Amino acid sequence: MTAALLIAFLGLLLIGVPVAIALGGASLLYVWLQDTTPLLVVVHRMASGVDSFPLLAIPFFIMAGSLMNSAGITERIYDFAMALVGWLKGGLGHVNVVGSVIFAGMSGTAVADAGGLGNIEIKAMRDHGYDARFAVGITGASSTIGPIIPPSLPLVIYGVMANTSIGQLFAAGVIPGLVMAASMMAMVTYYAHIRGFHRDAVFRIAVLWHTFKRAFLPLMTPVIMIGGMTTGIFTPTEAAIAATAYALVLGLFVYRSLSLKGLIKVSMETAETTAIVLLIVAGASIFGYLITTTRVTDNVAELVLMVTDKPWAVLLLVNLFLLVVGCFMETIAAITILVPVLLPLMDKVGVDPVHFGIIMVLNLMIGLLTPPVGMVLYILARVANITFEEATRACLPFLVPLLATLAIVTYWADMVLWLPTIFYR
Repeated sequence: MTAALLIAFLGLLLIGVPVAIALGGASLLYVWLQDTTPLLVVVHRMASGVDSFPLLAIPFFIMAGSLMNSAGITERIYDFAMALVGWLKGGLGHVNVVGSVIFAGMSGTAVADAGGLGNIEIKAMRDHGYDARFAVGITGASSTIGPIIPPSLPLVIYGVMANTSIGQLFAAGVIPGLVMAASMMAMVTYYAHIRGFHRDAVFRIAVLWHTFKRAFLPLMTPVIMIGGMTTGIFTPTEAAIAATAYALVLGLFVYRSLSLKGLIKVSMETAETTAIVLLIVAGASIFGYLITTTRVTDNVAELVLMVTDKPWAVLLLVNLFLLVVGCFMETIAAITILVPVLLPLMDKVGVDPVHFGIIMVLNLMIGLLTPPVGMVLYILARVANITFEEATRACLPFLVPLLATLAIVTYWADMVLWLPTIFYR
């Protein structure tokens, strides 16, 4: 019966059924064939899966990022990043990374970064004579910082599925996100050395101060959210609401760059994206419940521990598995399906659930840059007007700093857990 559940799910995916429908449909088929549980349990479990206060953060984080893009705030961030690091060799590559770090504190998704800042960054790099493949590669790699540095939509989903503090997960993502940025800037420096990249700006205090003043209010978004959460003023959900309200005030009243038509468009896109995410969560709730009750999670843990019981080896196997999964499955779906399966295994080998959350999300972010389901690759191909295959080849070299960061994050738990320990434990 358990095999029937898994085969039905994989079979539906292979014929092109959306993930949410495949999860719910396979679960419904299992309950019907088992004939010992009322079919109403499927509906009840799906409804209870999305009846969670932390999940309210999802639409607000999505909307905050969309508002920042639509209100032209991303251009102010880009100009500030240009004045800050554009004077380095390979300047626009560094600007690309720093801009993503700043925008990560507002959007929480890699797709918003690639579609918003990415559009500005790729055009600027092409205009300054950079190779299109380098521009696409660094833009794609830097966009993966978004879901690591708080706020983060994938970490919210993980926190709900793993019953783990979202505040601790957000705190744990700060240092790994900065390590990602440092590794990518090192990669840009290497390319600048071997290809002779020039400087794209002259460092001037006056220009830096001017762009800082223009970007000051948007830069306060992550300060408000993170500061509010660490001081106990906000819960993560309330921080998402505050970020959305703040972005609305900036777009409508301060800069007056957001029209009523633009606001309606952002609202509709937010509703559509939220509905898709929550439908996946609902389907995964009943699927995860059945996986747990049939002891699949225990069997997986026992199987892995038969191979090795060394934590470093288990983490290596899990990383390899997640990297493969990331190539074929969308991030939210992978988290909702795999957390109930992998978390018991992590518990058995003594891996902290907050630490594992960062490992899991970072693995799946790398998956956004790998075919055939790399969503960031599709966006970059459209933005840069190149083929999907060209976008894939452009991003491949930048997997090196990402995989190096993954190794550091995986095996240096104290680094990941340092901030959560200070603020929450």
